[in-house]
Amino acid sequence: MSGAAEARRALEPVIAALGGIVLGKERQIRLALACLLARGHLLIEDLPGVGKTTLAQALARVLGLSYQRVQFTSDLLPADVIGVSVFDRDSGRFEFRRGPVFAQLLLADEVNRATPKAQSALLEAMEERQVTVDGHTHRLPEPFFVVATENPSYQLGTYPLPESQLDRFLMRIELGYPEPTLERELLRGRDRRELLAGLAPLLDAPALVALQAQVPAVHAAEPLLDYVQALVRHTRESGHFEAGLSPRAAIALLRASQAWALLHGRPGVVPEDVQAVARAVAGHRLELRSAVDGSRAADLDRLLLEAVAVP
Repeated sequence: MSGAAEARRALEPVIAALGGIVLGKERQIRLALACLLARGHLLIEDLPGVGKTTLAQALARVLGLSYQRVQFTSDLLPADVIGVSVFDRDSGRFEFRRGPVFAQLLLADEVNRATPKAQSALLEAMEERQVTVDGHTHRLPEPFFVVATENPSYQLGTYPLPESQLDRFLMRIELGYPEPTLERELLRGRDRRELLAGLAPLLDAPALVALQAQVPAVHAAEPLLDYVQALVRHTRESGHFEAGLSPRAAIALLRASQAWALLHGRPGVVPEDVQAVARAVAGHRLELRSAVDGSRAADLDRLLLEAVAVP
C-alpha cells in the first residue's frame, strides 16, 4: 500500500470522529485537517455559536495534542499569551513562566477582540515557531498549530486583523448554519461538551508529524505548477483585486493542495485539489476592488477559478 493510501486510511477515522461532533461540516473538517497537515494555521470566521470552538477542541482531542485556549479581550497583554519572566528570590535570578502558547494546539478565541498589540504577540510564534522573551529564544512544541476564531468585523468591539497577521494563516474558513435536519439532531442529541469528553485520541503527535512530513513529497507535475502560477499571475494582472497573491501565498496554495491530495489518498496533486483549497487559501489574502460587486466566495470562484483555464 502506498504512503498516500496509508495516510488516507489513518485519517478517515479522524474525519468520521470529528463529523460526529461538528455535524454536516465534512468539507470544513477536511480543510482544517489539510491545513494542519501542511503545517499551517487556521482562521475560522463566523458568528458566535456555530461550532468554531467545538471544532478546535475536537481536533486537539482526536489528534492527541496538548491544548490551550486563550480568550482574546481588549485588555489582553502579550505576556498573557507568551509568558513572563518572574524573579525567583531563592535562585536570585529571573525564571521564565511559560504562557498558553506552549501547546501543540492553541485556540486563540475571538482573536479580533484583542488590540493589535496583543494580536502581534502571535506573529513570531506562528511564523518562527518560537518566542523570544528578554533576549532568550524558546522553541514551541512540535507540532504547533494555531486555530484562531474571529467574529464578523461588523460586530461591536472587534479590531480588524492586519494584513501581515492574516497572511500568517494558511487558510480561513467559515462554518455557517447547520442544515435544518442536522440542527434538529443537535436539539435532540447530547450536549457537545459531553461528546467531546468521550472523544478518544485516534492519532498522537509523532504520527501527525510523520504525516506532515509526507506532504512536501506529494508529487506536483510541471503542468500543475503552471496552473498554480497561472492562478497567482491572474490575481496580479486581472485588475479585479487590490493586490495579487505573494510568492508566500503561492507556496501556501501548493502546500495546501498537496495536503488535500494526501488526505484523499492521492500520490500526486491534480487541478481539482488546487481548486478545492483555493478559496480557503486565497480568500483572506485578496481584496476585491470596489468596482467589483457580489459575494466574496462567488466572486473568487468567478474571477479566479473560472477565469483561469486548467492546463
